[in-house]
Amino acid sequence: MSNPTQPIEPIQISHDTLQKILDNSSDEIFVVDGSQRIVYVNHACERHYGLKPAEVIGRNTMELFEEGYWTPSIIPPVFERKKTVTMKQTTYLGGELITTAVPILNQAGDIELVVINSKELQNYKSLEIKDAQTGQPADPDAPEANLITNSEKMESVIKFCKKIASVDSTVLIQGESGTGKSVLAKYIHKMSRRKKGPLLTINCAAIPEELLESELFGYAQGAFTGASKTGKVGLIESANNGTLFLDEVGEISPKIQAKLLQVIQDHEFIPVGGRETKKVDIRIIAATNRNLYDMVQNRQFREDLYYRLNVIDIKIPPLRERTKDIIPLTYYFLHKFNKQYGVNQLISQATLDIFSAYSWPGNLRQLENLIEKLVVTTDSVIEASDLPEHMLQHTKARTPSASLPAALDDALAEVEKQLVTAAYQKLGSTRRVAEHLQISQTKAARLIRKYGGSSGEPPH
Repeated sequence: MSNPTQPIEPIQISHDTLQKILDNSSDEIFVVDGSQRIVYVNHACERHYGLKPAEVIGRNTMELFEEGYWTPSIIPPVFERKKTVTMKQTTYLGGELITTAVPILNQAGDIELVVINSKELQNYKSLEIKDAQTGQPADPDAPEANLITNSEKMESVIKFCKKIASVDSTVLIQGESGTGKSVLAKYIHKMSRRKKGPLLTINCAAIPEELLESELFGYAQGAFTGASKTGKVGLIESANNGTLFLDEVGEISPKIQAKLLQVIQDHEFIPVGGRETKKVDIRIIAATNRNLYDMVQNRQFREDLYYRLNVIDIKIPPLRERTKDIIPLTYYFLHKFNKQYGVNQLISQATLDIFSAYSWPGNLRQLENLIEKLVVTTDSVIEASDLPEHMLQHTKARTPSASLPAALDDALAEVEKQLVTAAYQKLGSTRRVAEHLQISQTKAARLIRKYGGSSGEPPH
């Protein structure tokens, strides 16, 4: 029988074991040094910000704050007070965190490290998101609220939209169905000088031609059988001093195309059945998933209207060309529907892997609708087995067959090569490659040299 007073031998935990413990924590663990440089973060980082640890470690925490990944920043008050600080934060994916930062001081009383722990809020409905600067309830329709991206292509689109938002030129947004054309139109309006005016949207494909004309231009008293005795104001007039968004503009008829051309050219129109010309001050943003240029060549769309609409042309890339956005958007929609339905569903890594490999033919709309369905129908954790069969089949089709006549060693070497070269091209140093792949820096340097990296690069 053991002596209860005998001291218990401490258990030695290896670096790999400690890493597994930290990465399987449900809370985010974030460590910043005295220069506010991020020296460690666990895998919860991807769930909160859509960024992998390798994309965060080594950066200054204020850079990420200024890029909008979270608000407010807990770092300034910690460095000012040199005491533990707790606050509520909102991530750009829509998550809400209770964050505690604990400073670790050296003998001189200066901050050596700050250990930050962030826990996701369970009871969303009992809390109100506040704006970090005004202290007032945050605007859910703030300009960048729905523009979630880590994609270079999409970042370029957003930067361009900021540039052209201040002018009144007509904008044509082109992209596949479900890519977020209406979200981008809303963003441009919110960033423009017209932001205090109305933004009115009409889906030109959803309304029959005979109704579309009266919806856009309104009608005069007694214009047709069944018309209101007082007439009706159309969307063009209602959008005065604001923005009119014409979604699926390629579906409008030649007759309405001619009347729309007059509005763009002369800022005036005549209501259906009317005689009086009305003047308006509006900006028009149009969107389509069709190739309007080809429609012009086939005489399906007026050439003069095409060039009037296409003053500023914006093309939104499909989700399959924005693979870095799949995981952030997944968590954005997960936070959104967890909040909407009062639940706290999680998502497995296997599911995320399938999402990343899938082509998403329906783009963001398909992803959003799928997440809503999974939040409503699954139990606590969204597993790969909960996904539609066609997604699973798609993933299997892209997975190398086990029956390929390749030796196991050759196959493993090829995977090793892909991982090492991709990590080195992205991270650029043996130290960061070693951290990312969880191997020693010496081994990382050897593998980089083996697979074509700089043979003269010293470890650093």
